[in-house]
Amino acid sequence: MEKRWKLLEATDQDIDSLQQKLGIHRAICKILVQRGIRDYEAAHTFFRPTLNDLHDPFLMKDMDKAISRIMKAMHDREKILVYGDYDVDGTTAVASMFQFLLQVYESDKVDYYIPHRYKEGYGVSRKGIEHAMETGATLIISLDCGIKSTELITYALEAGIEFIICDHHLPDAVLPPAIAILNPKQTGCNYPYKELCGCGVGFKLITALCRHLGLSDEYYLCYLDLVATAIAADIVPINGENRVLSYFGLKRVNEHPSAGIRSLIDHAGLRHQTMQVTNLIFVIAPRVNAAGRMDDARLAVQLFIEKDLSKANAIAAILHSHNDDRKEADLLITEEALAMIDADHLRANRKSTVVFQPHWHKGVVGIVASRLVDRYYRPTIVLTRSGDIVAGSARSVAGFNLYEAIHACREHLLGYGGHFAAAGMTMLPESVEAFRLKFEEVVAASIGAEQMVPETIIDAEIRFSDLKPAFYNIIRQMEPFGPENTKPLWIARGVQNNGWSRVVKDQHIKFSLVQGNIIFSGIGFGMADKFHLLEKNLPLDVVFTLEENEWNGNKHLQLRVADIRLSS
Repeated sequence: MEKRWKLLEATDQDIDSLQQKLGIHRAICKILVQRGIRDYEAAHTFFRPTLNDLHDPFLMKDMDKAISRIMKAMHDREKILVYGDYDVDGTTAVASMFQFLLQVYESDKVDYYIPHRYKEGYGVSRKGIEHAMETGATLIISLDCGIKSTELITYALEAGIEFIICDHHLPDAVLPPAIAILNPKQTGCNYPYKELCGCGVGFKLITALCRHLGLSDEYYLCYLDLVATAIAADIVPINGENRVLSYFGLKRVNEHPSAGIRSLIDHAGLRHQTMQVTNLIFVIAPRVNAAGRMDDARLAVQLFIEKDLSKANAIAAILHSHNDDRKEADLLITEEALAMIDADHLRANRKSTVVFQPHWHKGVVGIVASRLVDRYYRPTIVLTRSGDIVAGSARSVAGFNLYEAIHACREHLLGYGGHFAAAGMTMLPESVEAFRLKFEEVVAASIGAEQMVPETIIDAEIRFSDLKPAFYNIIRQMEPFGPENTKPLWIARGVQNNGWSRVVKDQHIKFSLVQGNIIFSGIGFGMADKFHLLEKNLPLDVVFTLEENEWNGNKHLQLRVADIRLSS
């Protein structure tokens, strides 16, 4: 699929001013300006993060109330239930909080609960509250959920169970009747950074408890590997405080990870590699999520709280196996869905994609929806049968509000939820076709033509002669990369194939390109269908990221090519 290229801009005045202060390449200064870094102080904070950059947890609204209620629970020997969602953010948050409470409180007075993905669904569940009642818990600390559970938290309160909510999702106008709500996005919260993940909010509560109890910093810093994993998996911005947490969390992942993280790294075959955010997203997170997708997410918490490496390895082996099952189901369902879509002669005229098979595994329909968006670039919904109802996951394209589109189809739904880019829904089997037609009608009426063509955002133009080790070393100091601080994507114009580029494994291109008298090699995965452009021997524009390749102990820079086209 051809993509639109968009080159980001920044004012010459801001770029020149920053370059004068930093003395580094102008193209890097341009990217820094684009990312809100316009003076020496901001650049120093960005390039040299310290733990002192973390904000005081007591700046968060209700933090004093939360600490007071937990201390009362400990004094009165109440039972505390740590409750969290079944994804990476929720399970890492629960593991962190549960382990910390075990260190400072009586072990038989602390328990944790993860709702079953299919039997209970997302967030606080009635079954979870009933578990608290049965086990005698009178305080629930909810992590990565709870901010929208007004009715259920009211139900718990009537049964004598109070809640402390640690959440990062956008609150509704009416808040649940919790004893304390920790959420930087709530009205009236003056906490300086608003983009913490659920595990990050829980980490701030642990930090505050440590300060209150006079404990050393290591009592909360030991969970930074889990926090970094949650930040990566939850796709929150890696700027501000999240950048600091990710930076030091990755150091812990690489230098002395917990037994659970270490065992996942070993099972992925990455023990001798330096872990980056991309490893956490594409290697660690899928194995953690596989627990809830294929079985029970409590297994992920068991892994993270296990101190014995051999026992952790045994749990990680199960998760590794679950992930293999997930990948197999994902592949088979994707192939079936692609065949269904390709067989539909009306597909080309549609602005949306909705596919349904009753036998598809519910745990992977969201992943399949993402793959279909990658292929056809349309708002996409994948549906399957779940008991007597149909359930599904939806994924959007850039700039299109998926939640609003599904909301407009609510007459055909039993339930729905989500946000701008992703959502879930349930319906009766007999409503599937009516829903599909209505969804297509809503999308067709509101989506713009440009929104159906993927866009490649290019940071800056560069010449091959600038791509030197010193240049690359500065880029490396911009890590960790992620949302709001992506790995710089460059464009070089007027380059040519020097005759040595070739297709490898029928899918990829091994590039050998020249600009002026500088030759660079590179790899373009899945780009074999563009090899004909190289054969024309005409000037090309190439979009790429820069990476370091090591072979036989020798390191050299190479291009990771994202796209090419003939120069205009």
